[in-house]
Amino acid sequence: MRPRERFTAGAPNDLRGLTAALRRYLEHLGVRGYRPSGMATAERYIREFIGWADERGVTHPQQVTRPVLERYQRWLYHYRKKDGAPLSVSSQRCKLVPLRGFFRWLTKAAEIPANPAADLELPRKIKRLPRTVLTAEEAERVMAGVELETPVGLRDRTMLELLYATGIRRHEIARLELGDIEAERGVMLIREGKGGKDRLLPVGERALYWVSEYLERGRPLLSWNAEDKTLFLGAEGKPLSALWLSTRMAQRVDAAGIGKRGGCHLWRHTMATLMLEGGADLRFIQAMLGHAELSTTQIYTQVAIRQLQAVHAMTHPGAKRRARSAQTVEDAATSHPDAPNAAEALLQTLAREAEQEADEDAGGGVAADA
Repeated sequence: MRPRERFTAGAPNDLRGLTAALRRYLEHLGVRGYRPSGMATAERYIREFIGWADERGVTHPQQVTRPVLERYQRWLYHYRKKDGAPLSVSSQRCKLVPLRGFFRWLTKAAEIPANPAADLELPRKIKRLPRTVLTAEEAERVMAGVELETPVGLRDRTMLELLYATGIRRHEIARLELGDIEAERGVMLIREGKGGKDRLLPVGERALYWVSEYLERGRPLLSWNAEDKTLFLGAEGKPLSALWLSTRMAQRVDAAGIGKRGGCHLWRHTMATLMLEGGADLRFIQAMLGHAELSTTQIYTQVAIRQLQAVHAMTHPGAKRRARSAQTVEDAATSHPDAPNAAEALLQTLAREAEQEADEDAGGGVAADA
């Protein structure tokens, strides 16, 4: 029997059911080297679809058509959570993206004649500027408010210092191991960051000081398993989850009473913004953030509003209560040749990574659109 003939030859059997197909797909992802976390996320959302489809008598891949997927998409749109709130656009996208990878693979594997998700239109991404970015003074206030008398407090202060110094992602700081920070060289190794890529980052003297303090006075009181090389441990001596880390860091920000909120990603925004305002070239910020494309960094760092405010104050005739001479305006404009580029860049929306982190909190982190 030729591969394409099997779609109409006889009734589907259990080995060709959606659940069995999912197992084969996950095996395919594993062979291709996908990370377990990405595979788990893909499995979660595909299983949700399978459960929905099963209730409607759709149990095999060849029974899934474009109208079926569109019906599922409409169901997600109208779905209401226990509190009566609808699913966010990000959450809807998270649940649909893995299906595209799943059915694309089924098509390539000749298990279905055509890909029903090929032209499935996903909800449009809503790109927003980050709600908050800390000033240098606010960052200092947050860190200064952490108690240092307990190993947990010392741990939190050290994590804040590293987040502030390097802007690493929450899952990257959760995965740090003892040998990843080399104090003598002043560097930190990020193993398998986003996209499974490693990168080496500089760590300032101040952050290194707090790492040494934590290693000397904090971690020994938290660790009970000598074989566990995880750098940051919980009160019970176990590694910390990335989601818990964001919650914990958000609590530290709240406790400072600065009127701003945010978890680990807030510090990533802050680091990038302050480096940009300090005059750092975008290429260096790109290396710090671990962005594959410079365009991503250009979008990410457009929160440096203070530069634009300074230019606006010096160049716009209505920015001050008192009018200025034409010569003053001309001098200010010529002294800031990059002002047009800065203004144009600031008109772009940021939120790519912030939205991705929100997707992860909603159960995202999908790495299955393969």
